[in-house]
Amino acid sequence: MDDKSNCLIIEPHKPDLKEKLFFFISGIIVSVPLTLFFGTFTTTLTSVLPFFYAQILSVVIFTPFIEEFAKAYPLFYRHGETEKSIITLGFLVGLGFGIAEFFVYVFGLGVPFYIRLPGILFHATSTTIVAYGIAKKRPFFFYLIAVGLHLLINFTAIFDRYLFAYIALNLGTYILSWILYNKSSDNIVNGKKCTYLD
Repeated sequence: MDDKSNCLIIEPHKPDLKEKLFFFISGIIVSVPLTLFFGTFTTTLTSVLPFFYAQILSVVIFTPFIEEFAKAYPLFYRHGETEKSIITLGFLVGLGFGIAEFFVYVFGLGVPFYIRLPGILFHATSTTIVAYGIAKKRPFFFYLIAVGLHLLINFTAIFDRYLFAYIALNLGTYILSWILYNKSSDNIVNGKKCTYLD
């Protein structure tokens, strides 16, 4: 039945500057606390291990799963977004998260700023990978890709001798994000412009 009188047209949503700012801030005030909340459990869980093994388990294994989920969380309520707009919002959430993490590491923990700079863009681009998965209705698959890249980057960051791999993985994440953004379209994420009313 194709009764247009019973049809609700869904127009593609293009976020304006205020909404983009909202998602950038969400990366700070939603994703960071969510990460810290779940991080307390992993710290408790790994506290019985020797420091080196606790760090490997916590930083390399648990952190990527927690952070990639926390960054994608603000994106799941969106409706009527185009593929490109949800990926843009994902970039902004990840950018907010990355900047917040940068300030924590540099000003809170005394890590040299140049070491944390690649992390800002990494968080933004890894979140775009997950956002692409949300747009294509394959969030879990692309979430695992982002987690895998994050896991490898954290592993190389712990062992300083893998600097080349650290740089290559960051660049690979940036490039993959760019490729996925260019593969996305201005189609509405749910693929329907018309929803029939009961």
